Amino acid sequence: QVQLVESGGGSVQAGGSLRLSCTASGYIGGWRCMAWFRQAPGKERAWVARINRDGQSIYADSVKGRFAISRDAGANTLYLQMNSLKTEDTAMYYCAASREYDWCSGSRPENFLYWGQGTQVTVSS
Repeated sequence: QVQLVESGGGSVQAGGSLRLSCTASGYIGGWRCMAWFRQAPGKERAWVARINRDGQSIYADSVKGRFAISRDAGANTLYLQMNSLKTEDTAMYYCAASREYDWCSGSRPENFLYWGQGTQVTVSS
């Protein structure tokens, strides 16, 4: 099984930046689709960004141009650089991993088997 642990959340003023990290441990196995999701109170979990085996990334319209997903394979770590943060970005952010050899063609939560515990991001006006 894969264990995922997020870090880097916190409180930041609107317009500021944060970088989230997600470190994987346990059974890593072959390549996987990796993604970030977020969930605000009273709302459904929503996908934010995903990255495939080739390092190609796709973003939700709400964060496009502001967020960047990346990975460090050697460190088994996924990142989410968040710039120009808005109050609407306030949420619990989750790192997620698919099954092995997933082609990363979709961003539905059901496509991801492994989840971190979440890290809270709070953006104040």
